[in-house]
Amino acid sequence: MPLTPEDLRYTEEHEWVRRIAPNRVRVGITDYAQSQLGDVVFVQLPDVDREASAGESIAEVESTKSVSDIYAPLAAKVVAVNEELAQAPEQLNTDPYGVGWLFELEADDAAGLDVTLGELLDAAGYQGVIGG
Repeated sequence: MPLTPEDLRYTEEHEWVRRIAPNRVRVGITDYAQSQLGDVVFVQLPDVDREASAGESIAEVESTKSVSDIYAPLAAKVVAVNEELAQAPEQLNTDPYGVGWLFELEADDAAGLDVTLGELLDAAGYQGVIGG
């Protein structure tokens, strides 16, 4: 069964979201997503300072099986990307919730971020999506 940490929020498109500061989150793909993709061989990350809209395709993950879009889970500015994935894309497979993170987003304000995170799936809700 795929690992679904209780302290994260999730999207139906298989991204996870971890709050790391009052108005900042880190985003990656779930263990379920990486297992469905197979061996990840390339990651295209968004540009830092890009303004993303919620639900917008913002990155791509290429595996031996397919290419998958990664969607912004909320409207915010990209403030950091995981540069290590350029040299080691397999980190998405080996540690999707740790060193395999994709990018960080910064929202305009913490209160708005509270609302947005509350609208995302919790671990149990995500387990429902993947049939867990």
